[in-house]
Amino acid sequence: MTGTPAKEIMEEEEEEDKYVFRSQFPGVPVPDNMTLPEFVLHEAELFADKVAFVEAITGKEYTYAQVVRDTRRFAKALRSLGLRKGRVVVVVLPNVAEYAIVALGIMAAGGVFSGANPLAHVSELRKQVESADAKLIVTSGPIYEKVKGLDIPVIIMGEERIDSTISWDELLEAADRAGGDVIEEKINQNDLCALPFSSGTTGTSKGVMLTHRNLVANLCSTLFSVGPEMIGQVITLGLMPFFHIYGTVGICCATLRNKGKVVVMGRFELRMFLNTLITYEVGFAPIVPPIMLALVKNPVVEEFDLSRLKLRAVMTAAAPLAPDLLLAFERKFPGVQVQEAYGLTEHSCITLSHGDPTKEHGIAKKSSVGFILPNLEVKFIDPDTGRSLPRNTPGEVCVRSQCVMQGYYNNKEETDRTIDSEGWLHTGDIGYIDDDGDVFIVDRIKELIKYKGFQVAPAELEATLLSHPSVEDAAVVPLADEEAGEIPAACVVMNRNAKESEEEMMRFVASNVASYKKVRVLHFVDTIPKSPSGKIMRRFLKEKMEKRMMVPNNSNPTGSHCWNA
Repeated sequence: MTGTPAKEIMEEEEEEDKYVFRSQFPGVPVPDNMTLPEFVLHEAELFADKVAFVEAITGKEYTYAQVVRDTRRFAKALRSLGLRKGRVVVVVLPNVAEYAIVALGIMAAGGVFSGANPLAHVSELRKQVESADAKLIVTSGPIYEKVKGLDIPVIIMGEERIDSTISWDELLEAADRAGGDVIEEKINQNDLCALPFSSGTTGTSKGVMLTHRNLVANLCSTLFSVGPEMIGQVITLGLMPFFHIYGTVGICCATLRNKGKVVVMGRFELRMFLNTLITYEVGFAPIVPPIMLALVKNPVVEEFDLSRLKLRAVMTAAAPLAPDLLLAFERKFPGVQVQEAYGLTEHSCITLSHGDPTKEHGIAKKSSVGFILPNLEVKFIDPDTGRSLPRNTPGEVCVRSQCVMQGYYNNKEETDRTIDSEGWLHTGDIGYIDDDGDVFIVDRIKELIKYKGFQVAPAELEATLLSHPSVEDAAVVPLADEEAGEIPAACVVMNRNAKESEEEMMRFVASNVASYKKVRVLHFVDTIPKSPSGKIMRRFLKEKMEKRMMVPNNSNPTGSHCWNA
């Protein structure tokens, strides 16, 4: 790509000091009047006997014929239960072979799928269910204790039968016996189909309203490089959480559209991970940087014959990839392409680093997140003035396309702050585009902490700390960590009568949030530094905590307490 005149590879619009960048590749058509289930299962009958999902540990399989059949059965069952168009169903499940069937069945019934983290605390699940005004929950026996008190009907997957719940198997069997008098409402492409929850740019969890059109359009853009020779050929690892929009759409739906196979893993354990890659001949593995670190540094890897790997590419998108880690990975796995992508729940994918070289799509530079996808417009603005910036000038990344969310559910204020009057979605990330059309992300305006690929909102942890009667003030910042990427670290101002220790305060937070959100470092301080406008001076706090952590021999003269990540 280097050396090609910029005007030839990228359309750039300049008017009234306004710079808008578009893909160097032609636009791709987006079909009208197809729902997401119709789009991804199109022509599935041609692959009826091919395996679509297989669980790595149990070997449980679903063929394309079974996926289509059970998606229809579940949609019919939901309508027979009285689910109406636009109503939300919260799904609290680990990665299982049936996950996509559940999500697509909800959408095919006209409902709105809202995935929830099965590791979430009861209070977090309650908040999501209530915020979404959910009408149903789908979960499994081991998780039922977390949702049984949420006062809405619960569908239980698996063999376990629990009083006052609805059995998944019995529900589908009842749908088979039901007549054709179930009410069917016409589903339009502009109807909502998904309500994932995201911390956005401000840190508090919000429902992101996505339509069938949003997700179909995004798949058309992200899959533009996949040629007919790849249909039915790719085996993808399904390890990233399916409750996240990337897991649902980027892994499950993208694979179904291309008639590949997803090898489903519910959790990461290095030996099981490597054994799965080899046994199932996985060719494409979306992972996060901590997994790449384990593959590079953990001696367990030496127990395996890596020549048996069929892995052709890994993709990392949840957190920035350190250049040293990239280099070490490429040395250890020379035949494996490392792809990067950039996106967010409010839009899904915006850039990709690798296209199809046979179509002259090229490969983006290392350490970039790639090129702009077809059908998208991107600009970089000065966060203070709002003016659009030219190439090679860092600014806030803004994107406009058919993939932009409809807004945050019941939250006009946050929606208006995120999507401007011209339809631009403000990402809260700082980046720039170079002369070759490669995009680089250099910083985050938003304050989210990326712990092992999971998003942790400082505002949520601060609110939890402030709920303790002994706490007067609190601030949470990210600290760099080799294994986790970033860990949440807290500075806490206690009142003069407080008796709690730092360790007790960390346990208090841990008892109120999901395990990945636990505060890993905590310091008692006299004051929280704030700007004249009252904003926490996080960068100053972060630097101060980093210096404290560097005290030789961890002597901790200040009394700070740490937990291992």
